[in-house]
Amino acid sequence: MPKLIIIENDGTRHELDAAPGSTVMENAIRNSISGILAECGGACACATCHVYVDEAFADKAGKPDPMEEDMLDFAYDVRPTSRLSCQIRMTDALEGLTVHIPEKQG
Repeated sequence: MPKLIIIENDGTRHELDAAPGSTVMENAIRNSISGILAECGGACACATCHVYVDEAFADKAGKPDPMEEDMLDFAYDVRPTSRLSCQIRMTDALEGLTVHIPEKQG
């Protein structure tokens, strides 16, 4: 299983084993990580699972599709590597994926 690293806004680091095909959001919720609210349950209908993908993984994680971009308009402090964690599916190619949780969710 690929490793997923989630860093909370206060610097707390979580290293998780993420099943291939699962989303970053699902792994955060399953592990009770603070800062990922996921109010829509992963339907890409809100911006409460916003994360910053570490620069080293930006290309591998991909760019948001148009629907995700629309939802990111509602996110707090959007940056070039902003993504909705419900839209990032874990694969072996994302081994060590590191995401950072913003100060607050939209």
